[in-house]
Amino acid sequence: MPVSHDLYQDLGCKKEEIEQKRSEDPKLDSLLNKYFAVDKEVVEAEDANSLSDDDLKKLKEKRLVAKEQIVAKLNGQPLTGQ
Repeated sequence: MPVSHDLYQDLGCKKEEIEQKRSEDPKLDSLLNKYFAVDKEVVEAEDANSLSDDDLKKLKEKRLVAKEQIVAKLNGQPLTGQ
């Protein structure tokens, strides 16, 4: 059974740290919402086997872009791929 990625572990941060930053930064909140929505789509598609391999790959790439934007925001870098 497919499971969500542990974003907090990937970021090397505690959930509480990210949630604190999220509450203070609407853009970060938006990026996290986007990431979790796409992650949910990936998990559901993998579970239902409802997408072609190419479509699933595109969805995973979309999730990766969202994660990269979160990392950039947390590091104070300009966001790309919007």
